Amino acid sequence: MGKFEKDSKDLLEYIGGKENVSAVSHCVTRMRFVLKDPKNADIEKIEDIPSVKGTFTQSGQFQVIIGNEVSDFYNDFVKVSGIEGVSKDEVKFASKSNQNRLQRLMGNLGEIFAPIIPALICGGLILGFRNVIYQIQMFENGTKTLVEISQFWSGVDSFLWLIGEAVFQFLPVAIVWSITKKMGTSQILGIVLGITLVSPQLLNAYDVASTAASDIPVWDFGYFKIQMIGYQAQVIPAMLAGFVLVYLEKFFRKISPSSISMIIVPFFSLVPAAIIAHTVVGPIGWAIGDWISKVVWAGLTSNVKWLFALVFGFIYAPLVITGLHHMTNAIDVQLKNTFGGTLLWPMIALSNIAQGSAVLGMIYLQRNNTKSKEINIPAFISCYLGVTEPALFGVNLKYSFPFFCGMTGSALAAIFSVSTGTMAASIGVGGIPGILSILPGYWLTFLIAMAIAIAVPFVLTVIVGRKRLSYEDMYGKEKANAAMNENSKAESISNDKEIFVSPMKGKVMNLSEVKDKVFSEGIMGDGFAIELEVGEIVSPVDGKVAMTYPTKHAIGIKSDNGMEILIHIGMDTVELDGNGFESFVEDNQKIKKGQLLTRVDLDYIKEKGKSLVSPVVFTSGEKIKLLDVKQVNQNDKIIEIE
Repeated sequence: MGKFEKDSKDLLEYIGGKENVSAVSHCVTRMRFVLKDPKNADIEKIEDIPSVKGTFTQSGQFQVIIGNEVSDFYNDFVKVSGIEGVSKDEVKFASKSNQNRLQRLMGNLGEIFAPIIPALICGGLILGFRNVIYQIQMFENGTKTLVEISQFWSGVDSFLWLIGEAVFQFLPVAIVWSITKKMGTSQILGIVLGITLVSPQLLNAYDVASTAASDIPVWDFGYFKIQMIGYQAQVIPAMLAGFVLVYLEKFFRKISPSSISMIIVPFFSLVPAAIIAHTVVGPIGWAIGDWISKVVWAGLTSNVKWLFALVFGFIYAPLVITGLHHMTNAIDVQLKNTFGGTLLWPMIALSNIAQGSAVLGMIYLQRNNTKSKEINIPAFISCYLGVTEPALFGVNLKYSFPFFCGMTGSALAAIFSVSTGTMAASIGVGGIPGILSILPGYWLTFLIAMAIAIAVPFVLTVIVGRKRLSYEDMYGKEKANAAMNENSKAESISNDKEIFVSPMKGKVMNLSEVKDKVFSEGIMGDGFAIELEVGEIVSPVDGKVAMTYPTKHAIGIKSDNGMEILIHIGMDTVELDGNGFESFVEDNQKIKKGQLLTRVDLDYIKEKGKSLVSPVVFTSGEKIKLLDVKQVNQNDKIIEIE
C-alpha cells in the first residue's frame, strides 16, 4: 500500500471521480488536473485531505498543492484512479478548452516568452553588474570607476558584454526560434530567419536614429530598393516575422507532395518570410513597438505618473492571475532598448515583494496553525524570490484580504518608485533579488520602495486579519475543536456570569428610562439602552444573525452559547422605512464580536425628529447587571449576564 493511497482515493472522489478528469500531470509541488466540469470539485473536502496544502485554478488547470512529495503522491494517484498521466504540455493543451480567447492568447504569449526569460534575467543581471563596475566612480576621490583603475575588471567588463550582446542584440533570433518551437514548425528555419534580422550586413538598429536617410545602406534591385536595417533587440518585428514564417511553412507543407516537401517547404517558407520581414512586418513592427514604448514612457514620466504607477502597481498581481502579465515582458524589453532602461520592472519586483509581505502577515497571524505554516512559509520564501503563484493561489486569494493588502502596498511602493525615476537595466530577478537588476544610481530609492512594499502589506494584513480570521484559521481545526470542547465543558460546569461588550458608543441608560413601555417595563426582556453618539453598531458577541428587518432599524442576534439579543436602533425609527440606515449583514450570517452590523446617519435621524436612544434587550430571558459606567465606547465591557 502506497503512502498516499488513502489520500489519493479521497482526492479522486472529491474532484468528481475518474469520469471528471480529462488529463492529469504534476510539476515540482503540485498535481495538475484538467477537469471536465470544475464545479464538481469539492474544494473544502479536498483541502481537508492531510497531504493537501491548498488548491487553486489557473489557466484552465485545477492545481492541488502537495509539496516536495508530489511525485510519490502522483504515482499512488495513478494506481488508484487508473488514469494514465500525460506530460505537462499535453495538460496545457487540454486545459485550453477551459479558457476564453483572451486567456488562450495570453497563454500563447507567455509560452513564447517563457523559454527566453532565463536568458533575459541573466542578461539583465550582467547589465546591472557592468553598470556597477564601469559607471560608478568609487575610486581616487570619486573620479574613476573600477574598470578605469583595473585591467582585470576592464577585461571582465568587456567579456561580460559578449554575453549581454548575445542576449539583447540577438534577441530576435531567440524570439523567432521560440515561436517556431511553440507552433510546431522547423526550429532551424526560425533560427535562420532570426539571424537575417540581426546580420552584421545590416545597419544596427541602435544606429538608425543617428544615420541620415541617404546614408542608410540598401539592397538595390533596379526597379526598387529595400533598406538594409537591422532589428537588433526588437521584440514585435521579430514576433511578426516568426508568425509569417510559421504560417508559410504550414501552408506549403499542406500543399506540397511528400516526395519533394523537403525541397519545397524550406525554400518557399524561408525566402518569402525574410522578404516580408524586411519590407512589411519589420517596419510595421518597429513602428508599433516604438509607439507602445513611447506611450508607456510618457505615462511613466508625465505629470500624472503617480496615477499610472498607482494603477499598474495595484493591478499587476491580478494580471498575474489572468496571465495578462506576460505582455509586460515585451514592453520591458522595448523600453530598455529605446530608453536604456525600464521603469516597469522595478514595479513588478515590488509587486512580488508586496504579495510575499502579505503572506508574512499571515505567517504571523497563523503562527499557531501547523498546517497553514506548511503552506505559508514556502509560499513566502518563493514570493520574495520572485515566484508569486504559490503565495497568490495558496494563501492570499484563499483569504482574499491579504491579496488586497498586498495590492495596496504594491501600489504605494510603485508610486514612490516611479516618482523617484527608479530604473532597471532590464528584466531581472523578481522579488528582493530584483535590486540586482536596478541601475546603481537608484539602489537607495529602490531599497526605500522595498521597505514600503514589505511594511505596508504586513501591517495591513495583521490589522485586517485579526478581525477577519476565525479561531480555526488562526489555530487550526484540531485546536479549534479542542477549544470548543473545553468551552462546552466549562459552560456545562458554570455559565452563571458572562461579560458582553457594548455594540454602540454613547451615554448608558437603564432600560427603565426608555420612554417606550414595551422596553421600559421589560415586556420583551431585561436589558439596557445607549443614546447613540457614533453611527456604527457592532456585534456584542460571537454568534449569528437571527433576524434582520427590511427597515434596517433593528437586528436580532443569537450568540454561540444560545442567548438571543435584540438591538433596536433609535425610537420609532421603523417609520423611516430604512432611510438613514445601511446594513452589512444578512439572516443566518456568522458574526464575530466587534464586527460591523449597521451604519446609521445620526444627523438624518435627528432631522426626522427621532430619538437616538437604542435599547439592547435579551429576549431569551437572561437577567443582566449593568456595570457602573455612564459612558461607553464600542467593545467596552458594559454588563454581566446572570
